[in-house]
Amino acid sequence: MTARTLYQRIVDAHVVCPVGESGQVLLYIDRQVLNEYTSPQAFAALHAAQRSVWRPQSHLAVVDHVNATTPVRTVDTMRIIDDARARQVSLLAENCALHGIEHIGMLDKRQGIEHVVVSEQGFVLPGMIIAAGDSHTTSHGAMGALGFGIGSSEIEHLLATQTLVVRPQRNMRVMVKGRLALGLSAKDVVLALIARIGADGAQGHVIEFQGPAIEQMDVEGRLTLCNMSVEAAARGGMVAPDDRLFNYLHGRPRVPTGRAWDYSVNQWRRLRSDPQAVFDREVELDASCLLPRVTWGTSPDQGTAIDGRVPNPVHEQDPTRRSSMERALRYMGLQPGQRLEGLPISHAFIGSCTNSRLDDLRAAAQVLRGRHVASHVRALVVPGSSTVRAQAEAEGLHHIFMSAGFEWRQAGCSMCVAMNDDHLAPGDRCASSTNRNFESRQGMGARTHLMSPAMVAAAAVKGALTDVRQLLTQ
Repeated sequence: MTARTLYQRIVDAHVVCPVGESGQVLLYIDRQVLNEYTSPQAFAALHAAQRSVWRPQSHLAVVDHVNATTPVRTVDTMRIIDDARARQVSLLAENCALHGIEHIGMLDKRQGIEHVVVSEQGFVLPGMIIAAGDSHTTSHGAMGALGFGIGSSEIEHLLATQTLVVRPQRNMRVMVKGRLALGLSAKDVVLALIARIGADGAQGHVIEFQGPAIEQMDVEGRLTLCNMSVEAAARGGMVAPDDRLFNYLHGRPRVPTGRAWDYSVNQWRRLRSDPQAVFDREVELDASCLLPRVTWGTSPDQGTAIDGRVPNPVHEQDPTRRSSMERALRYMGLQPGQRLEGLPISHAFIGSCTNSRLDDLRAAAQVLRGRHVASHVRALVVPGSSTVRAQAEAEGLHHIFMSAGFEWRQAGCSMCVAMNDDHLAPGDRCASSTNRNFESRQGMGARTHLMSPAMVAAAAVKGALTDVRQLLTQ
C-alpha cells in the first residue's frame, strides 16, 4: 500500500465519492462551528430552499466577533448598540433554536472565541475534519484533525448534507529542529516560517509540523502554529496526535470516557504520516537559532527579528513585492533602515484566537510581574474564553495584569478584528498578539505589529517595541 501522510490518511477516511473527472471529492465533515458573523446568509439560503439541518448535533454555535468585552459582563453591558450586529447575534440564537443546534451565547459561562472554545470543550478530536466560516479554523490541526475555513454557500451545504466538495491539497512538511530559548514561543516560529516562505508560500498545501521543537511544544503552542498556517495561504496546518495531546484532551466535556477513551487513544496513535510518505515540499527551521519576531509591514510575512531593521524596497527584485513593501512603509509610517527595537507604541493588545489561551496569559504575566505599563500606553488583555478567564483568575493572573496597568476584560475577538467596541484610531500603533496586520484590521488607519504575548507585555512596559529577553533576565 502506498505510504500516506497524516493529511492524506484523514482525507482518505472521509471520502464519500469522487466528483466527476476534476480530481475533486465529496468529503464527509464531522464538525462545523457557526458564528454570528458568517452564518446568517447560510441559514437564509437554507430556509429559502426549504431545507433542514441534517445532523444538528454535529454543529456548535458561538457568539464571538461582535460582542462587547467590557470588564463586567451583564445583560446591560453586553447590549450591542449597532442594530446590524445586534441582529446578527439574535439571528444566530433564533436559527439554532429552530434547528436544535447547541448555542453558546454572550452570557454563557463557556462563551469565547470559537477556535478557543472548540479545543477546550473537546468538540474536535483526532482524525476528524472540521469546517467553519472563519479562516482560522486551521487551528484545529493541533488536535490531530483537519480544519479549514469555508464561505457562506459552503456553510449552507454543510448544514444540509454534512458534506463538502473539495479539491485534495498537496503536502508540505515543516521540520522544526532544536529547542526554543528563553522568551521564544510558537508565535516566533510561525512568524519566522511565514517570513521565510511568504504570505502565499503554502498555497495549495496542507502543512504538517514535525520535529523535536514540535514534540516539546505544548498543545496551546501547536494551536498557534496551526492557527497562523493560513497566513501563509495553507489550506490547513496539522500536528500528529501524541501523549501531550491526549493529556490535554483527557477529561474535557465532549471527550470519550472509560473504555471508550482507551479505545480512542489506541486508534489515535495510528494517526501519523508513514516514514516513507512523500511530501511535495519540505521546509526546515532551527528553533534554537530564532530570535523574538515582530512585523514591520501590513502582511504577516513582512517581519524580522526584533534586532532587525526595516528593509529597503529598492533591494527587492520582484516588482509586485517591491510595490507592496513601499505601500506598507507609507501606511506604517516607517523608513528603510529604521530600527524596530525602540519604536514607540500607543497600544498593547493580548488576545485573539492565536494567543489568548492560558499559557499565553502566563507568559505575559511573567514579564509583567512587578512592572507597570508605560504611562502613554493603553493595554488590554482579552482572554480567549470565559473558561480561560476563570482559570487565569484562579491562578491570580488577573491581579498581575491589573496591577501592571492592563485592562482585564471579558472574552471575545475584541481588537483582533475591530468588529466591536474595541478598536484603534487612525495613526495608533499597537503591539499585538493577533494574527493579521492588514491595513485597518484593528481600526481605520491603525498600525499593527504582530508578536508573541510576552513581546506585547514587554512593549507595553517599555512603551516601545522591545526584546522581551532583556526583561526576563533582569
